[in-house]
Amino acid sequence: METLTSSWAGRAAAVWALAYGVLGVAWALGMPGYPWGGSDPDPDGALSVLAGTTPRFGWWIAAWALLTMVTALVLTRRGGGRAPLLAAWPIAALLVLVIPDSRLMMGVAYTPLLLVAPVFGWSLGGATFADAWPWPVLNQLLCVLGGLLLAAAALAYGRGRSHWFTPARGRGAAYVAAVVPLVYCLTRWAWALGIPLGVSREFLAEGEGGLWLAGAYLATLGALGGLLTLGLAQPWGEIFPRWIPGLRGRRVPPLLAVIPAGFVSIIVTVAGLTYIRWTIAGRFALDEWGAWLPECFWPVWGAALATATVAYHLRRRSAAYAGSSPRTLL
Repeated sequence: METLTSSWAGRAAAVWALAYGVLGVAWALGMPGYPWGGSDPDPDGALSVLAGTTPRFGWWIAAWALLTMVTALVLTRRGGGRAPLLAAWPIAALLVLVIPDSRLMMGVAYTPLLLVAPVFGWSLGGATFADAWPWPVLNQLLCVLGGLLLAAAALAYGRGRSHWFTPARGRGAAYVAAVVPLVYCLTRWAWALGIPLGVSREFLAEGEGGLWLAGAYLATLGALGGLLTLGLAQPWGEIFPRWIPGLRGRRVPPLLAVIPAGFVSIIVTVAGLTYIRWTIAGRFALDEWGAWLPECFWPVWGAALATATVAYHLRRRSAAYAGSSPRTLL
């Protein structure tokens, strides 16, 4: 099974790298659509680490994609030692955590709001899906996809070494992932109520007109996500509870929890790293800590959520192999 997983994931990552390398060459030769630099709608060029590049950077993209493709193909074979992993993991981390920025999380967070806005007659300032998902942000999704494919191939190639992701560690990580976002939630709920928690009265006044209501919406999503995270360490995360009609008593499909939790762990980590980069660059004032300090803890949230998710996945897989009930593994 591990060989099969390594093979399909490695081949898929190689195809992705080939396609992205072709894009890089096309951009370098003048094809429109280069997702960074002058064509990026980022107003001040501070979001992306590649904001200062030009389409000529496409040649470097092509060379890096070639390295990625070769690495992915090597991962489809056994007996290559650890050298392919030394290349695969840094490339995957670059694609998943470094190239994307906080707009990826904003697109995900505002999509549900854009879906229900027409039902309630909300204008949202005229915002549309094109505003939430411009091409540069969609390109970030493509980069995350490539990184995840390469990471899947590397995991299978490494024969699934996972001694670190024990059930006990997964439970602890789930609790951390549920608590960390509450600091952010408290500030945004306070602002929506007119309480200047961590900011000045002048700063709070700048958000009049619905901005802090949007912040409270995002905070509520984070709190609900934290509550759902506890399911990664509780029986109701493996067996639907009694209060869910039509599903009570049935097993929760593992991917129903693993896919969204894994994706959220990525986007909150990316957003948190963006804020840390801004903090190091001196973009924030210390007396306005409420506007930036909670976000700097998001990489902790993302790492804890990822740990809880992997532990949950391995626990469910072990239960499936052993035919055990969920409760015996908690």
